[in-house]
Amino acid sequence: MKNRVLSGIVLVALMVAIVLFNESFPLALNIVLALVSLLSITEIISAIGMTKKYFLAVPSVLFAAGLPLVDSQLWQEGLYFVYTSVLFASMILYHKETTFREVGVIYSMTLLIPTALMTLLGLRELGGAHGMFYVMMAVFSAWIADAGAFFAGSLFGKHKLCPEISPKKTIEGAAGGFVLNIAAMLVFGWLFSDIYYQGTVQVSYLTLLLMGVGCTVFSMLGDLSFSLIKRSCHIKDFGQVIPGHGGILDRFDSVIFTVPFVFFLVQIIPLVS
Repeated sequence: MKNRVLSGIVLVALMVAIVLFNESFPLALNIVLALVSLLSITEIISAIGMTKKYFLAVPSVLFAAGLPLVDSQLWQEGLYFVYTSVLFASMILYHKETTFREVGVIYSMTLLIPTALMTLLGLRELGGAHGMFYVMMAVFSAWIADAGAFFAGSLFGKHKLCPEISPKKTIEGAAGGFVLNIAAMLVFGWLFSDIYYQGTVQVSYLTLLLMGVGCTVFSMLGDLSFSLIKRSCHIKDFGQVIPGHGGILDRFDSVIFTVPFVFFLVQIIPLVS
């Protein structure tokens, strides 16, 4: 528990640092996303036992690390094309050593993870002067939902949510995630609008409410999806990079699902006006 809390504090501090230095060093967010993508894909490759299949692993790692560092849409599309071509060419060249199923797994994960995380860059631009507030809310909404579910489940959990996929998750924990996340989103909005900006900037509390509800749902979807992947790979955690949490992917699995939802939501109902 102690390691989990301390690691959580460090992650939050890192996020705050990225926000504070965004104006002077905006590339910091891109670099962090590149590192998270790289480590996540490395963990996936290790989990499915494909580390030695360098002809699939190397292009996947390079694509995951490189995509967040490219700002031009043209070059991003070029990377998608090159990666797809290289991966399927490798499948043909090394058809005796690999299967389409293996290629499909690594291909889908390598496209999903960096593409979803890169939505944070879109949120930053979409929010304009308040772009990093959008980024913080998207990430924290996933982490707070996880924290609420963990502590509520530890204290009150009795009824299993998905015992065959994640035995420790409970219905009480899920309810705790909803309550804490909704409350946190509304409080953050109030602090941002009425305290930090003294009421000169308005936030949509409807958007914050929907964000609290939706991000909790998608946080659980991401968590359970990657728990199922871990169970199929017969592993407990994707790694041990973060004490008390496991691997990078263990901490960002929910973020992968919440960030695209927030990006979609705030384009329909703007968060800041």
